[in-house]
Amino acid sequence: MHDPDGEEDLVLRAALLATCRELARSGLTHGTSGNVSVRRNAAEFYVSPSGMPYEELQAADIPLLQSSGRWFGRHRPSSEWRFHRDIYASRADVAAIVHTHSRHAAALACTGRGIPAFHYMVAVAGGTDIRCAPYQPFGTQELSDAALAALEGRRACLLGNHGVIACGKDLGAALALAAEVENLAAQYCTALQLGAVRILDEDAMRIVIDKFRTYGKQDAVDPDLVFAGAKPADPAREAH
Repeated sequence: MHDPDGEEDLVLRAALLATCRELARSGLTHGTSGNVSVRRNAAEFYVSPSGMPYEELQAADIPLLQSSGRWFGRHRPSSEWRFHRDIYASRADVAAIVHTHSRHAAALACTGRGIPAFHYMVAVAGGTDIRCAPYQPFGTQELSDAALAALEGRRACLLGNHGVIACGKDLGAALALAAEVENLAAQYCTALQLGAVRILDEDAMRIVIDKFRTYGKQDAVDPDLVFAGAKPADPAREAH
């Protein structure tokens, strides 16, 4: 194990702390619910401590946890450390995890519902829907196993009678996905109140998923777009 107080580690802890505080500020979680982690290397990660209000946390309060279950620091790791460990062990594409009890997503999870393809943006989680794992007690291996199954081929899932797990390539991506899942959950709850909800079929969602592969990429190809420079030419100068 390298020095946990090295410059890179201080940066990781500070970023994790900022993410925890943003969860509370944005209303994605309340009190001490939810947790956040960030991968340090293949066998270690930082995770928010158990039962501490986010506004009281300091970077030095963030414990370091090894995949073996050994931990280092002055505060005990989150009770949900198992699913953080298991997701990192099984998903090389994941470097950060955000777990919330956000209002609308938790409400859906309490009815056993996932989020179907009622809106194309469901594809932001990597598939044609956002699954809901069956209920298991918090902090257990059974919950971790259920979460891994629900996350197969996905970057987010709901946890039955519980909340949300959102994964990302970094803390910013995981936090943004957690926020988008809550937004989709709120929209779906509203749509359910209005009546029958139209669900996009598999073919429609496959098109969306394919388009998402280049979404936001500056080098994406669009035959109807022609790059003409950083800014339009000055017509007055061209006249001379």
